[in-house]
Amino acid sequence: MSKVKEKDTVKVHYTGKLNNGQIFDSSVDREPLEVTLGEGSLIPGFEKGLVDMEVNEKKTVVIPKAEAYGDVQKELFQKVNREELPDTIQPEVGMGLVAKNTDGSERELRVAEVNEDHIVIDANHPLAGHDLTFDLELVAIK
Repeated sequence: MSKVKEKDTVKVHYTGKLNNGQIFDSSVDREPLEVTLGEGSLIPGFEKGLVDMEVNEKKTVVIPKAEAYGDVQKELFQKVNREELPDTIQPEVGMGLVAKNTDGSERELRVAEVNEDHIVIDANHPLAGHDLTFDLELVAIK
């Protein structure tokens, strides 16, 4: 039976959990994730976990934050004066925001702190700073 290797395109079901067991994402009730290894579209630890798996194999991989989304970077927190926000936004901690970069691309932000005259936004990935656990089931190697 063949095993997953670098550059293979695979289909995989996954359930991602934090250390406390909280599920943050799962493909179980939808189509499996289809991805080509080595293209940089997966976090490194997830990709490493798929290598050498066989079709229908199930396993659990624990991915340290260094092979996931890294540490929380303090420089990605920024103070924004409330007067710079659109009038339609009533910021709350945890609220997602989207900012446009000068090149027209967008980046996702989260409100980390709300104060009377300003908010603090966080541009870190929501899973930064966490070790992650994934239950994997390899569905196909294409």
